[in-house]
Amino acid sequence: MLHRFTLADTFREHRRSYPDRPAVVDGGPPGSPGAVRLTWPELDDRINRLAGALREAGVGWGDVVLWTGQNSFRIIECLGAAAKLGAVCCVANWRQSADEFAFVLTDATPSVVIWQESEVGDTVRAAREQVGGELGEDVRWLQHDAPDDDPDSYEAFLAGGEPVDPADWADPVQPDLADPVLMLYTAAFTGRPNGALLSHHAVLVQGLMMANLQRIDADYRYLNSGPLFHVATFMTTLATLVMAGTNLFTPRVDAEEVCRLVQDEGCTGAFLMGPTIEQIVELNAPGPDGTRPWDLTSLRTFRGSPEWNEMITVDDAPWAVKPAGFGQTEVMGMLTYNAVGGDCTGSAGRPSPVVRVRIVDPDGVEVPPGETGEIVAAGPQVMTGYRNRPEETTRRQAGGWHHTNDLGRREADGSLSFVGPKGRLIKSAAENIYPAEVEGALQSHDAVREAAVIGVPDDTWGQSVVAVVVLHDGAEADEEELITHVRERIASYKKPRTVVLRTEPLPRLGWPIDYETLDAEYGGGGYPGSG
Repeated sequence: MLHRFTLADTFREHRRSYPDRPAVVDGGPPGSPGAVRLTWPELDDRINRLAGALREAGVGWGDVVLWTGQNSFRIIECLGAAAKLGAVCCVANWRQSADEFAFVLTDATPSVVIWQESEVGDTVRAAREQVGGELGEDVRWLQHDAPDDDPDSYEAFLAGGEPVDPADWADPVQPDLADPVLMLYTAAFTGRPNGALLSHHAVLVQGLMMANLQRIDADYRYLNSGPLFHVATFMTTLATLVMAGTNLFTPRVDAEEVCRLVQDEGCTGAFLMGPTIEQIVELNAPGPDGTRPWDLTSLRTFRGSPEWNEMITVDDAPWAVKPAGFGQTEVMGMLTYNAVGGDCTGSAGRPSPVVRVRIVDPDGVEVPPGETGEIVAAGPQVMTGYRNRPEETTRRQAGGWHHTNDLGRREADGSLSFVGPKGRLIKSAAENIYPAEVEGALQSHDAVREAAVIGVPDDTWGQSVVAVVVLHDGAEADEEELITHVRERIASYKKPRTVVLRTEPLPRLGWPIDYETLDAEYGGGGYPGSG
């Protein structure tokens, strides 16, 4: 008890320390019908009510409360209630197809599903019909945008709970820092996605890290205009939450509504992508009298075009000056940062100060600087595992390290470079060769549009490297030139022995290259472990 502090305690402490500060804003301008503006005590009261109602519905330790709907302050309530119950909040992609959502339902096995009629209703009904009775009859379905007096509405359900903190119940609930509290599904290039379970510790550590790099404090006002089922948006949401800033919600990104909210609510941050920024620049262009429709100067954000820079405040926080790095959902967003540790030669910067990162060979042995291997990590922000995936969890956590399935390189100055997805391994003599590294070297040639590398059985060397290359229209490059280009950039033993110039695009499985088809077409095979 003395040293415990979880995400649940964040809400408890904020209500004491910031009794008059707004925690969440949702639903339109002040005074509009349905608008929601909650202080920290008001938000925490609702979280306690929701936790009580969930307990009455049978939700307990490790159970999943699944949200599928557009951005809403209620996502924070679900996360807070899960944190206090020892349960898990899963924010699912509301843009999924019915088939994809049916998979999530059967994979996550939620105890409660909170869904939205507008935008998502048809998908939810089709998925429920597809799943049938697989979930069982005890799952509680709550519609978050139903009228408050509807017995199956979120609000009616929440109102049925007592505003008593689970820590004060007769049988108090005390989750541990290492318990999972948030589940986000990873993107799936092929096959099905996995639900990464992220702990209280992961959420708090990453929140503090992002708050430091983005200069987020209690005065920060973050507009949640990006998809909250994606970790890229949620990182700043959680940083704002941890630092007692204000999270503002709009159902989905809309350029005109973003402008209104930034002006009327004084937003200091927002999740905005290039197309939306272009729309805002057009919408907020000066009129004949030189004035703009909206005042967006409160918004601190990345430098962009001159027109964009004139209407916002160009942010000089470390994250804005040197954004990105290397990360994935399984590490609560970011593992390394370009904004950490000063100038470096690596493309992915340096690790967070509270994680351990190694570059290892296929046997888990750390390779020396300059050599390519798999990026593995350990530390509080690494996931606890995948829900209902014991075998995959064991594989990804082999040797006490989280295996990212991505390749990297430690540079001489200690920084890291991202090379690409690990994919298959080619073994030539005693050397390990990763196709992604060779492909990257090939694609740095101006004439190359796309490249794929396969291993072909070789009686002498085990396998030899064959590159299949498609050139840009009108470009010229021969086999010798491309092999030389690769040899000048990576170790000579990794260069292709043969380059096949192909006129048709590479075969793909959606986005990823279809390597099995290339193997069949060009004689690939003999990969380590393939028998």
